[in-house]
Amino acid sequence: MPDPIQGDATNGGHSDSAAGVSGGHFEREVDGPESPPRNAADSGAGQEVIRLRVMIPSQVLLDQPVRKVVAEAPNGHFGLLPRHIDFVTVLVPGLLAYFDDRGCEHFIATDEGVLVKCGREVTVATRSAVKGGDLGELRMIVEREFRTLDEQERVARSAMARLEAGLVRRFLDFDSP
Repeated sequence: MPDPIQGDATNGGHSDSAAGVSGGHFEREVDGPESPPRNAADSGAGQEVIRLRVMIPSQVLLDQPVRKVVAEAPNGHFGLLPRHIDFVTVLVPGLLAYFDDRGCEHFIATDEGVLVKCGREVTVATRSAVKGGDLGELRMIVEREFRTLDEQERVARSAMARLEAGLVRRFLDFDSP
C-alpha cells in the first residue's frame, strides 16, 4: 500500500515528481511531445515562425516569416522565438538579426526604435534601417548612408545659418531710423 503522504505516481497519487515539484520549485512542461524544435538551426517542415515587420517612415523594409529574432535593448541583447511572452521594448542603434524559414541568418542595421511582440508577430518601428546581405556589405551600406546624412545635415545647417543671418539683418534694418 502506498504511503498516503507521499502518494504513488503510478496509481494517480501526488508524489513530488508527479506534481512537478523539484527542490521547492514548481516545474511545468511547456512543450508537449508533438512540439516542434525551438532551435533556429534545426530544420523541419512544421517549424513555428514569427511574422517580422520592420518599418521606417517611408516604407515597410521587411515583412516575412522568420524563426527567431535577436535585437538589442538598453539593458542588452535578447532573442525572440514564436512562443516568447508578449512585450514592448525600446531598441538602441545596432544590429537586428533574424533567421529565415530555412535557418539562414540575416542582419538589419537599425537606428533607435520600438519593438512590439504580440502573439506571433514582431513589429519594429525605427526612423532609419538598412538591410544587407552579410555584415561586410551592411557595414559599407551604413557608412555610405552616414556620409549622405552628414552631407544633408551640413547643407541644412548652412541654409539655417543663412536664414538666421538674413533675419538678424532685417531686424537691424527695421530698428534703424
